Amino acid sequence: MQREKSIILFTVLVDVIGFGIVIPILPFYVTEFGVSPTVVTLLFASFSLFSFISAPVFGAWSDRIGRRPVLILSIFSTAVGWFVFAGAQAVWMLFLGRVIDGAAAGNFTTAQSYMADISKSDSERTKNIGLVSAVFGVGFLLGPIVGGILSKVSHSFPFWIAGTMALLNAVSAIIFLPETHHHRTSKEAPGFNPLRPLKKAAEDSPLRPLYLTWLMFALAFVTGQSVFALFAKDVFGFTAFQAGLAFTFVGVVVVLNQTLLLNRFWLARYSEQQLISIMLVILAVALLCIASEILLLFFVGLAGLGTGQAVLRVVVTSEVSGAGGQERKGETIGILSALMSGAMVVAPVVAGALFEIDHAVPYFFAVFFLLAGLVFIRQLPDRATTNP
Repeated sequence: MQREKSIILFTVLVDVIGFGIVIPILPFYVTEFGVSPTVVTLLFASFSLFSFISAPVFGAWSDRIGRRPVLILSIFSTAVGWFVFAGAQAVWMLFLGRVIDGAAAGNFTTAQSYMADISKSDSERTKNIGLVSAVFGVGFLLGPIVGGILSKVSHSFPFWIAGTMALLNAVSAIIFLPETHHHRTSKEAPGFNPLRPLKKAAEDSPLRPLYLTWLMFALAFVTGQSVFALFAKDVFGFTAFQAGLAFTFVGVVVVLNQTLLLNRFWLARYSEQQLISIMLVILAVALLCIASEILLLFFVGLAGLGTGQAVLRVVVTSEVSGAGGQERKGETIGILSALMSGAMVVAPVVAGALFEIDHAVPYFFAVFFLLAGLVFIRQLPDRATTNP
């Protein structure tokens, strides 16, 4: 069991480092093609749109045919997408690269399903999913540093490296990664209709409060994140480097919560359902601190933002995968991924319009989403017991 866990976590780490490598470079590379800011925004949204469509489908597929083939396909798709993007000779090839990657998105979702499969209890499932999230955070911290170094060769070079890392990761997954989903008792054939899992989610009354709460969190989080760099620049005069350091600070808080505090503090004192409500409140207060435009409260808000999202992501994912049962783990986690991707398509557009009204308006708007999440989570049947 420990060997399976180590292989899965290593697969996630390599995948996320590859993704993190290109984050600070992508805008510089894309602008070399002479495109407008609107086209750059559409380029980002194209990946999210196709991820929104594909995530629930590939999640359901992993329940039918196994985690291993879906994860391998997803990683190969990432490799091909980055290679097309790196070798682009025209703007349409940039879009094609992002679409290829998004059309088979599911690396992180399937890894979470892997960890849920090998868990023997609710508390172990939460801890295992927390490990995946923590590894994601570490990779997200390391990737941009490596990307900045690689960009000194050229702006396209980091994308070639990211594609190569994904290709090697896929090959290693073929050789070493075991199958963990052994309860594929359903005879239903995998489908390609992206709306089918979402329709089932809307009709799933036991899980619907969790899905709606997650959607409200996603809208709030993406709304705030979309204008963060602009907010820091216009309000506090941050440079790009200082804004990057602020992102790094949030990342450190996320990793600390998912490695040290999740098991030793949060899960030791509160049930998972209690934690969802607590984290929604922490996130709301954090956004209000940021919106205050006071530098000290701004950093307090960043700490709260890192804490709230770190714990909420793990706990909601664990709750949904546990409630979905052995046969629907991949599908239910895929729905969460689809809802997040949907928020990443819509929220940036709304946030940009609100930011033009006033710097703080997007953050006040995001707080209302979190308050709605508190209303939805109260509709979930109470199972409030402290995790062992």
